[in-house]
Amino acid sequence: MLKQIRPAILMIVVMTLITGLAYPLGMTGIAQIVFPRQANGSLIEKDGTVIGSELIGQNFADDKYFHPRPSATTDTDPNDSTKTVPAPYKADNSAGSNLGPTQKALIDRVTEDAGKLKQANPSTPVPVDLVTTSAQRPRSRHHPGRRLVSGVAGRQGARPARGPAEGRW
Repeated sequence: MLKQIRPAILMIVVMTLITGLAYPLGMTGIAQIVFPRQANGSLIEKDGTVIGSELIGQNFADDKYFHPRPSATTDTDPNDSTKTVPAPYKADNSAGSNLGPTQKALIDRVTEDAGKLKQANPSTPVPVDLVTTSAQRPRSRHHPGRRLVSGVAGRQGARPARGPAEGRW
């Protein structure tokens, strides 16, 4: 029995060292040498202070900027550490919202965002990607989220924008 357990334990240790230590350190080292700015997050600096990243969306409120895709990031509520509050475009906590296509919170947010966009641009269709956060876009033509987006757009007098992705729904 020891003949079988010993090689198994040895392989676990060796593979852990290779895949958990040597490979990540090697890739990090190569990235730092070949692409140092990108490996460090493509940070944007102003007067020596980091103000953002080229890779993480920024929350622009002025009409002279493009509308960013909605952000689903949250942070701990300062008044109650057991709850979270929205913290749009928080770079250290970039994630999806985990809201399903039939949840009222998602329907309300998409409806509100589509309404604002339709009001600002009455003659332009509202693109699905502009009212859904990353990973919320329905991928299947039979996905309930597609009906949600179409229904919300219809109630707002719009339709989901057609484009190269239309056939992949």
